[in-house]
Amino acid sequence: MTESKKQLRVIAPAFVAAGPSGVAIRDRLKRLAPEDEKVLRLIGAHLGALASRDLKARCADGLEHSTDTWAARKRDLTALSSSRWAGSITKRTHDQWALARRGQLAHVGSLEAGIRMIAHRLSLPVGEKGTKGAPGGYRTAHEWFHKARRLHVLEDRLNQVRHDREAGVVHVVRGGKRLLSTRHHLQAAESTEAQWRERWEAERWFVQADGESGKRFGNETIRITPEGEVSIKLPAPLAEHANARHGRYVLASKVRFPHRGAEWADRVEANRAVAYRIHLDAERGRWYLTASWSCPVTKTIPIESALAGGVIGVDTNADHLAAWRLDVHGNPIGQPRRFSYDLSGSADHRDAQVRHALSQLLNWTKTCGVKAIAVEDLDFQAEKTREKHGRKRRFRQLISGMPTGKLRTRLTSMADATGIAVIGVDPAYTSKWGAQHWRRPLTSKNRTTTRHDAASIAIGRRAQGHPIRRRTAPPRTHQSDGCGHRTVQAGPRAPGREETRRPVADRGQEPHARTGTKQGKRATSTSKTGRDARSAGQWVQGSLLLTD
Repeated sequence: MTESKKQLRVIAPAFVAAGPSGVAIRDRLKRLAPEDEKVLRLIGAHLGALASRDLKARCADGLEHSTDTWAARKRDLTALSSSRWAGSITKRTHDQWALARRGQLAHVGSLEAGIRMIAHRLSLPVGEKGTKGAPGGYRTAHEWFHKARRLHVLEDRLNQVRHDREAGVVHVVRGGKRLLSTRHHLQAAESTEAQWRERWEAERWFVQADGESGKRFGNETIRITPEGEVSIKLPAPLAEHANARHGRYVLASKVRFPHRGAEWADRVEANRAVAYRIHLDAERGRWYLTASWSCPVTKTIPIESALAGGVIGVDTNADHLAAWRLDVHGNPIGQPRRFSYDLSGSADHRDAQVRHALSQLLNWTKTCGVKAIAVEDLDFQAEKTREKHGRKRRFRQLISGMPTGKLRTRLTSMADATGIAVIGVDPAYTSKWGAQHWRRPLTSKNRTTTRHDAASIAIGRRAQGHPIRRRTAPPRTHQSDGCGHRTVQAGPRAPGREETRRPVADRGQEPHARTGTKQGKRATSTSKTGRDARSAGQWVQGSLLLTD
């Protein structure tokens, strides 16, 4: 009995990704006076202390939170700042608590997946090989022993997290857990305690105000005029530092948003809501102001309209984007393109590298006249667990270093501004089938096609609804003579099996394909070997010998 073929998973249909639901632009506050910096530091430290106190109160409420407790917290903050500052602080507190709850739920799922994987591998004999669907047993008894101990550690950790979740307990670090742990590794971070302390305090400051539609210039707390003048409503304890009417402080620096500045000015002049945030980059010693507002999601166009002019297939990798242009029939056009980026270094450097690569991709797409980019809908959350790929450290580092979420978010936002549609496809088997069907045919003496280039073709064809194979298999009756294969020898009773090919003259005297002249009758050619040479005599079938 032959083994059944492996069942392939169902391929999800392609879809047009929705555009962004908000806009954020940033500009640097240049030429600040010493008094301006002093006032900004006082505001940030005062409101940051209030935000920390409010977050502590919200975490203490847990699941018992209600509108009454929220109103009580807001009243306490209003007396120490203002009603609008209190509203911004409580809103930020609720967002942080909800984010911590979602992270807690994801942590529970990660622990459960790790426990299931370890329990499965412990149940197998030591040294048993795994399959493509599931890993095998552990290699040695030593590894089996340590994994058994780790199983108990994970189970205790899971019980604690579940208990916290049922009780509504969350753990939040204002300023960031990573920066907090850096305090214990200053030498590795190449920083001093004073530098770390300055960064820590700057991250915990709070100078953020929500916008209000219908109010002057869209924000009463942090107001920016169309000419770029910035004024801040001071909290009540800091009213003595005001240099303008109604307890406001006007900065000497003016802002100018190079990116989407006209759109921002239109909103400000129409008194539409705009939220602002002022923060300090302690490492560079620079102050920045970020403006943000929500916008209606761009209505997605039908996928048929997006693919009318072809598509650009893009394969996402750890250090580059492999792209190839396809026509409407799914055939690759021109040469493949590669847009590299370096994801080492600081977060700002990595973000700049990703934006630069995506800008190059979008510019090339506009040059080609294509209105759609096809990318894989990747999600490596289930593949990053160390229990599944414990020994494959290089592989875990590879998939962990691929900025799938950042690329997807950046690409949809930047493509929406250029009018290019982003089509998400199922990533199943794209690299494998692309290399199988497209890598070798597209390799020549002057071009070496990589498996990433071939995968980009597979992604583009899947977005267009074409099969990844280069040619579709013909129907069964067209693959053979009737339903039998052509290479099978004809049976002894098949009529005409030893006759010569029907002459061209009997088929209407078609002209020859190359010369255009008519062909004569064609018979079996004479063999070139002496043993098989045809004699001049006529072969006659004699009677059978009678032996009885």
